[in-house]
Amino acid sequence: MTLSLTVAAPEFGALDTPLLVVALANNPTLTPELQPIDGLTGGALGRALARRDFRGGRDETLHLSGGERGVQRVLLVGMGAASDRVAGVRRAGAIAARQANRSGVGRLAFFAGALSADEVEAAGLGLIAGAWDFKELKSPPPADEERAPLTDATILAADATARDIGLRAARAIGEGHSLARRLGMLPGNICTPEYLADTARDIAKRYGMKITVLGRAEMEKEKMGSFLCVAQGTTQDPKLIAIEYNKGPKGSKPIALVGKGLCFDSGGISIKPAQGMEWMKFDMCGAAGVLGAMEAIGRLELPINVVGLIGSTTNMPSGEAFKPGDVVQASNGKYIEIINTDAEGRLVLADVLVYAKRFDPSAVIDAATLTGACVIALGHTATGVLGTDDALVQEVLDAGKRSGEPGWPLPLWDDYKELIKSDVADIKNSGGRPAGTITAAMFLREFAEGYPWVHLDVAGTAYTESDLGTIPRGPTGVPVGTFVEFVRARAR
Repeated sequence: MTLSLTVAAPEFGALDTPLLVVALANNPTLTPELQPIDGLTGGALGRALARRDFRGGRDETLHLSGGERGVQRVLLVGMGAASDRVAGVRRAGAIAARQANRSGVGRLAFFAGALSADEVEAAGLGLIAGAWDFKELKSPPPADEERAPLTDATILAADATARDIGLRAARAIGEGHSLARRLGMLPGNICTPEYLADTARDIAKRYGMKITVLGRAEMEKEKMGSFLCVAQGTTQDPKLIAIEYNKGPKGSKPIALVGKGLCFDSGGISIKPAQGMEWMKFDMCGAAGVLGAMEAIGRLELPINVVGLIGSTTNMPSGEAFKPGDVVQASNGKYIEIINTDAEGRLVLADVLVYAKRFDPSAVIDAATLTGACVIALGHTATGVLGTDDALVQEVLDAGKRSGEPGWPLPLWDDYKELIKSDVADIKNSGGRPAGTITAAMFLREFAEGYPWVHLDVAGTAYTESDLGTIPRGPTGVPVGTFVEFVRARAR
């Protein structure tokens, strides 16, 4: 369940909440706007700041007691340096919501001083991210151990216009993030290609979008040999999903958002090590990002045309599975030599990128948990960004920065193409360990023809194997924010 968000003016005397969160930057002092809160705590806030018990460092927290009624507890959360206040507010909201979940308070009010519309949105997105918890597949704990989850949060802001604009955006994008995270957390035996198709159908029905779903038979007619070779080893029907949002000017070219949807990736014949293979249920986070973005775009009612494209299957070893040394033909006629069956995501995306051309898009952005090499290069902090159009690459990087999903550009020079030349086909699907993220993108470039294109390698950012403080282990919601922010900027 997504957190219920509301906004209100900061009238502390009339405030009734089990927890008031106060987000403060580095080295805070008792300003006039904080004095009413100091009164509610019997002077404890002023004393804590004067004694420097709380210094406002990033993620620093301090609990203060309130009264029996009104404001019952106060939680100070540090935002650190104020160089990027929007990011600081977003992070503080997430930290606060997680603390509230642990405390079992059920609801809270969030205050960070005067807030712009962007800052109200950031606070809401942080609170939603921190409150999100996946419990669908867990038995409830004993009644005496259960704590009330955080279900309601009120953002306190004086500017009524900022409240309204920021709240609407936070609710819409937060729903998109939550959907993407839920899909990512579902195991591969539940979140199948058909499940993703059903999710897309539900989004299309609710927002009046057009949807097309191709199965194995339809893809065979389209001669999608690259996509279908990955699906050879499974009895599950692969799906190519196209969901069209047409609220822009009639005849204007759509933006195409493309996602890799490998609902489970065993590596196929080039099988992965057993340790950690369960994390490969997250190999569909690119597809989850597309669906989350389409959910948010539908809620925002943006005046623009967008098409979301997903290629979904599972990569399994079997007697029918594709194998190293095979040669397959993609739908654009190019022959591909299979070097490694664990380099399967690019094979799926190849035919999806060719399919995208029929929509005559103004720009295509794909997202995929594509290479472990990207994790080695950039860790879990930045998404790898590569593309054929420098201006579009920068536009995507700017969108990622604004949304709190930073990216970093990598080169796509022709010299790297030498690494994926094949002796028996037009191209091979793996160039080995050197420049693995770049050669994967070089492979995709062969199929992203006829439009400006950017590739996001989210292998290190779409999910986390460790607790990040703001969110627990599991899916992060990346790249929903980047997708939505890019589309929203184009719609302005």
